[in-house]
Amino acid sequence: MNGDNMVKINKSEYVLSAAWKSQWPKESFPEICLAGRSNVGKSSFINTMLNRKALAKVSATPGKTKTLNFFNVNDALYFVDVPGYGYAKVNNMTTEQFGKMMDTYISQRSTLSGMILIVDYRHKPTKDDCLMYDYVKSHNLPVIVVATKEDKLKRNDLKKNEKLIKDTLKFDKNDYFIRFSSLKKLGVQEAWNAIYNLCGVNFE
Repeated sequence: MNGDNMVKINKSEYVLSAAWKSQWPKESFPEICLAGRSNVGKSSFINTMLNRKALAKVSATPGKTKTLNFFNVNDALYFVDVPGYGYAKVNNMTTEQFGKMMDTYISQRSTLSGMILIVDYRHKPTKDDCLMYDYVKSHNLPVIVVATKEDKLKRNDLKKNEKLIKDTLKFDKNDYFIRFSSLKKLGVQEAWNAIYNLCGVNFE
């Protein structure tokens, strides 16, 4: 659905950043984690979905996020922003630490309901995108693939690029594919509908 965000966001706030399991908030609300390569537009996606201008900071330095960042949405759901991947300046030791943190979170967090994998609609998914998708699917978690920057594509390329993304990821037809544009607020309601289905929450 194109247009303004129809979901009523009465509360959206940053809760904490956690590098270790001991720092995670108590398991209470369903959680959706958000992953994607550095600089793909994760922060813009979060801000658009929550109708906030700068709740999630858009970093000028890709790959800067090194923790799991928890956001409380309407006291009913957590968005969990995970470190961006594929950034060349992140050294191997740090990358290994990210991997262990992610593995612990995805395999042990009982309230995790699914993942939003953010990709660039204009381009073929990277090897890292495919690895992340495969990894999450290996844990039997549903995925919402959000293709950002839809507004930068020509109309004739929309279906072609969607097929390219799905073919490259070996997309599970039971997962969700959302065309998204922060600029046009396109895909906001569709993304919320998918989140509702995975988490069993509805803010209406």
